[in-house]
Amino acid sequence: MRMYDLIQKKKQGGALTKEEIGFLVGGFTSGEIPDYQMSAFLMAVCLKGMNEAETTELTLAMAASGDMLDLSRIEGIPADKHSTGGVGDKTSLIVGPLVASAGVPVAKMSGRGLGHTGGTIDKLESFPGFSTAISSERFLQNVNEMKLAIVGQTANLAPADKKIYALRDVTATVDSIPLIASSIMSKKLAAGSQVIVLDVKVGSGAFMKKLPAAVALAETMVRIGNRAGRKTYALLTDMNQPLGRTVGNSLEVREAIDALSGQAPDDLMTVSLRLAELMLVGCQKAASTAEAGETLRRLLASGKAKEKLAEFVARQGGDASYVYEPEKFEEAPYRLTVPAPETGYVAGIDAEEIGICSLLLGGGRTTKDSKIDLRVGLRLFKKLGEAVREGEELAVLFGADLDALQAAKERLLAAYRFSGQSPEVPPVIYGYVDGQGFHPEETA
Repeated sequence: MRMYDLIQKKKQGGALTKEEIGFLVGGFTSGEIPDYQMSAFLMAVCLKGMNEAETTELTLAMAASGDMLDLSRIEGIPADKHSTGGVGDKTSLIVGPLVASAGVPVAKMSGRGLGHTGGTIDKLESFPGFSTAISSERFLQNVNEMKLAIVGQTANLAPADKKIYALRDVTATVDSIPLIASSIMSKKLAAGSQVIVLDVKVGSGAFMKKLPAAVALAETMVRIGNRAGRKTYALLTDMNQPLGRTVGNSLEVREAIDALSGQAPDDLMTVSLRLAELMLVGCQKAASTAEAGETLRRLLASGKAKEKLAEFVARQGGDASYVYEPEKFEEAPYRLTVPAPETGYVAGIDAEEIGICSLLLGGGRTTKDSKIDLRVGLRLFKKLGEAVREGEELAVLFGADLDALQAAKERLLAAYRFSGQSPEVPPVIYGYVDGQGFHPEETA
């Protein structure tokens, strides 16, 4: 078998076999297939696409290229969720404890933030002492005993994906649905959970800017998961503005704690509950999302979900007192209020630009080795469709450097668009995808 022939076959629109895909993934991972040949193949995929069977086989081959986490010792049906990336997206901090308090084992591998999007691991490290560097034995023990554990992704999790993505990033081959879907799902399959719920973001702060493309990606990933024997759902959620009111690591942790206390912004609570509902249904803890929703609201009202967060933080070495006394989180030394420049309605917010504001303040990474400041970030007081008066507080920035605060203020103002008329606000949730396809939200 020759890589040349596989490039030629895909260039002519042919479908590769399982053996051919295994050959190219294995050969590239081991270094036997050079970058320039894989680059040519990836471009051919971008131009000619892949069918469902090919995409599934590519995903399975990448998942099997490294460590495959064995969760067979976990009691019950383990579940996981994954977001395609957004700004202010702290749902894992809410959904994990909430679902675990309902008796569903949540065994999660999470990543760090890079660029304008945040990472769950960074946010959790806002708790003094918290560590995701726990052994596999301790990870499984925590899930069995308290139904929740979150660790960082292992270096050898889907190594083929790491190599292929690095190549896609510099060869203009990122924007291909088969390649995006196989990249995301290879890591989810390798992580071992039997139920996977995907949060596919749509809008200015997301990779997929338009709904049709996001639906196509979601449907592809759900089909891959189901073909691989994992119960998979995808929720299509809005990212035309940050989720919730805060962006920045410790600020988002505090907002997540508020959510578990029943005091979250509506958009954040809506998305978190829907993701949790799908996890309960997939793990057979509820017969319908309506039944799941009732269970989850009872757990929130009783305080059990918040107690689960505290237990989880303590189990992984963190100071759980911060869950009940969030004022203990260290604050940035400076704050800068951003007044509204005009009277009217908020007609647009570039979510990606808001994420970059946090990055400028030191709350994000420009490289994987960048050191971040967990204290910095911003709080938004005005979001899409809300009325505002000139000079009224639009947002407040928290930083450790005065020049960075000023730069972030200018960027934030440029990210806002105002109108004299009340605008149409996009729905928080567009719909969901299951094995039968896309189901639009009734209110959408």
